[in-house]
Amino acid sequence: MMDHTALGEPLPPLAGKHAISVSLPTWTSHIGFKEDDPSVTGLMQTGYPRFWIHWNIRKLSRYFENKYAIGDELALLLRSATAAKECQAFLQARNVAARILDYERPKARPGAEVHVVFYPPECFLVAKQFWQHTGLGITTRLADYYIAFLDVPGEESAFERCEVNKLAAFDPGEDLTVHAENAKTTIRHRLAKILDIEIDSVWLYCAGMHAIWSAHQVCMITLGQRKSVCFGFPYVDTLKILEKWGPGCYFFPDGSDQYIDELDQLLAKLSAENPSSPPILALFTEVPSNPLLRSVNLPRLRLLADKYDFPIVIDDTIGNFANVNALPFADILTSSLSKLFSGRADVMGGSLILNTTGKYCQRFREELAKSHEDMYFDEDVIIMERNSRNFEQRNKIIDTNAEAITDFLRSCTSVVKDLYYPKWQTSQYYDICRRQSGPNGGYGGLFSILFSSVAAAQGFFDALPCPKGPSFGTDFTLVCPYAIIAHYRELDWAAGHGVPLELVRVWVGLEPLDELMRAFSAAVKAAEDAHERYAPGQVPGAVWTLRV
Repeated sequence: MMDHTALGEPLPPLAGKHAISVSLPTWTSHIGFKEDDPSVTGLMQTGYPRFWIHWNIRKLSRYFENKYAIGDELALLLRSATAAKECQAFLQARNVAARILDYERPKARPGAEVHVVFYPPECFLVAKQFWQHTGLGITTRLADYYIAFLDVPGEESAFERCEVNKLAAFDPGEDLTVHAENAKTTIRHRLAKILDIEIDSVWLYCAGMHAIWSAHQVCMITLGQRKSVCFGFPYVDTLKILEKWGPGCYFFPDGSDQYIDELDQLLAKLSAENPSSPPILALFTEVPSNPLLRSVNLPRLRLLADKYDFPIVIDDTIGNFANVNALPFADILTSSLSKLFSGRADVMGGSLILNTTGKYCQRFREELAKSHEDMYFDEDVIIMERNSRNFEQRNKIIDTNAEAITDFLRSCTSVVKDLYYPKWQTSQYYDICRRQSGPNGGYGGLFSILFSSVAAAQGFFDALPCPKGPSFGTDFTLVCPYAIIAHYRELDWAAGHGVPLELVRVWVGLEPLDELMRAFSAAVKAAEDAHERYAPGQVPGAVWTLRV
């Protein structure tokens, strides 16, 4: 049954501390979260793992701080020695004094390491950038293991004790390491089968952004230090990775054919200036993009890549493996397995897949063989394998539900200014990748609604009786005010690229379609009422204060 979930509750509730979303049920609670308002953050039992450091991870951090910190240093807990070195380099490049803890590490079971980077407390926001962009922080399950393994003192807080789905419990007699290795192989086989490729082209990561960050690293190590191109308006952290690691990037936010022409001109200019070297490192794009659900002209981009000698990295998370096959146009395909592949929103994961017919495949494969670290914690990957067993069946239901809901919303012209969904946004380019055979080849479960006013957007958002918070790809409907959650400190910049406050992003879940239709109909009525209630230029008070 669709309903509102209380502020701060895990989403989904049964996932408890391992949930990767959190209930922010109103427009103003999202603002409170971004403003670090204690009346909001003090109630949060969990949060999206790259945006929120969970309470049990904080508890383990305090253990290391109390035992090893110099002065008031804070600790950032990472998955490997390499991750710690990368974090230290990131911080030092920004004039932050950072040191890696050198201590006699306890003999935990294989694959259960925690590495510590200390930094000054006033630099927390800089350290959090590394945590957020790379996905290299430890997980709640690894924190639980280490707290028990080290016998960290102190009672559990109420948030640490929050209920955990008993279906995700483990048999105490299991050899988790063996079980985890089998789960990794099964997931790789599952992905390889969907894409009709060999398993040795599939690499697993502990988060989707870890896969994207790693793809960029592999390109830089293999091909040299050059600027990349970000083509189309991407998910926020993809652009940040390209900007903050290496020499930077050229950003083409529109992604239309007109900008492919401009890209061609830029590439020709750079090639003329330095004929002995490819003009760029790589081109990064999404199919389709988040949150505008636009697809780029991949055949034209592929021609440019072949002409000017650079690889293409495609993130197909939103389209997903069951709906689209973008691999023929990519040299590297990345995806967040945390989303629909898992569906239950209780575990993170990512994948990186090489196109074996691509020019760079052998060089990338050799580099990955040297540098890829298996950082996937045993319990996390076991849960991912369990969750993903019925991925294709769930995808089919969600495709059907989302298409029906967007057909309805297209008729609500009084308050819906535009609707971003691959069926109508650059569909000619989405269809090039869309699977044309078999039952799965839909348009996905994600869409964004551009309302006629902020008042209408807030009215719709607050009235829709469903979970609200970060992430998407869940088995349940999940909604967020995207500009606030992803671009709160750069709202004018985001609006200038087509992502204003009036935009609400929606993921449609597995709920019965008639129930979804009733809920969305009622929310549209609330949007119409809010739009009529406020004069042009006026918005509800909470949002009005945001703009003054």
